[in-house]
Amino acid sequence: MKKILFLSIFMIAISCSNSKEIKQVAEVSCGQCKFELDSEEGCSLAVRINEKAYFVEGFKIDDFGDAHDEHTGFCNVIRKAEVTGKVIDDKFVASSIELVDEIE
Repeated sequence: MKKILFLSIFMIAISCSNSKEIKQVAEVSCGQCKFELDSEEGCSLAVRINEKAYFVEGFKIDDFGDAHDEHTGFCNVIRKAEVTGKVIDDKFVASSIELVDEIE
């Protein structure tokens, strides 16, 4: 009986500690160039949610075109995207990112 109670409490604690899935329109850009993140070297994709920026896992900065393009590249502009994922260990683990802004 004690083992079942312990296991139940353990499972509840683990499920409560899991990050809640986020699905919202957020700012997406280069973490180093536009969001002033410095925990990684080189240009990396990042998302800003509720005024806090996170590096993205699951997508690369060039998955959306040339990161250094003058008009659309994440190293030069901040874009809007509908993002879905979870914040885990201070990173945004993305399951989807769809750009929603129109750049001319």
